[in-house]
Amino acid sequence: MNIAWIKRKDDNVNFILPKNLGMNVYEIEDLDKTDEKIEEVIENKHNPIVISNELAGFSENIIKKYSKDEGINIIIAKRKE
Repeated sequence: MNIAWIKRKDDNVNFILPKNLGMNVYEIEDLDKTDEKIEEVIENKHNPIVISNELAGFSENIIKKYSKDEGINIIIAKRKE
């Protein structure tokens, strides 16, 4: 299992533990490129993919494309306050 975590670059609250443990935490500056980052992570054979709730709102493909693909597991993490 090769888990990937995707968050906004200036998000200093979510996914701190995975990042500190050296896991694959990807950061996005331009939120409009969320789908491109998800595609990149999928190409690198990461599965499941955990994405912050904020970024999920910027992805058109989470519902249209990935929810119908049983080979791709995307988990939307609730925002940590």
